[in-house]
Amino acid sequence: MMPLIHPQRWSLDTGDPTAELGTVLGVWAHPDDEAYLSAGLMALARRHGRRVVVVTATAGEHGTDDPVCWPPARLARRRRKEMAASLAAIGVDEHHWLGYGDGACADADESEAIATIGEIIDAVQPHTIVTFGPDGMTGHPDHCAVSAWTTSAWASCRRRYPGARLWYATLLPSFHQEWGSLNDAVGIFPAEATPPETPEDEAAAIVHCDGWLARRKAAALRAHASQVRPLIEAVGEDVYDRWWAMEAFVDAARVPAGVS
Repeated sequence: MMPLIHPQRWSLDTGDPTAELGTVLGVWAHPDDEAYLSAGLMALARRHGRRVVVVTATAGEHGTDDPVCWPPARLARRRRKEMAASLAAIGVDEHHWLGYGDGACADADESEAIATIGEIIDAVQPHTIVTFGPDGMTGHPDHCAVSAWTTSAWASCRRRYPGARLWYATLLPSFHQEWGSLNDAVGIFPAEATPPETPEDEAAAIVHCDGWLARRKAAALRAHASQVRPLIEAVGEDVYDRWWAMEAFVDAARVPAGVS
């Protein structure tokens, strides 16, 4: 298992905490998923010259409470621009859209989606793949579908790339303890969803975003202004940044099917 990543103790003189990451491939459902769950990991990897490639299934064109002002086509254009700005903030310049409709991933042709992600894995040859766990983090059907597609594509490619690992984004007990009340207040996790929880000693990697890394993650998140601005206005800048300052991942090989 890769040692825990503690970038607040990282410097140019203390080696490379990303040495075992290799090339990183992230597969997500909507613009901003990658920023919330892996911007720190990606920024750290890019800081050390690692290749990072991101795949997004949809443009998130229904992610608004005001569809009259923001009809799907208009919002999709804005969110694509926000996505480019967010990735630029952390130095990532390789991105692929899968082109699925927002909210429609669960109804998409699963074999086609798996094949497409498999082709991307063949092209990128990642050492580390990151995505949602089977629970989709929040239970969102798009998230769960993307997790299933990515897991199946990874499984089918393992003979060709036996060293490639798959990590699921997860949460630590400390996150729930510190932020449980706020999560409930803003409805991050629907009542019917069971958010993931992984003990620290079972995590494949933990990224503490502090200092320069916290600033990079903050920039990546704020680039998704259409989505994050209401939350920032509701909880305040400082609380918002601390809320999402830690990222955690669990090795898919440790997670029974359907559990995370």
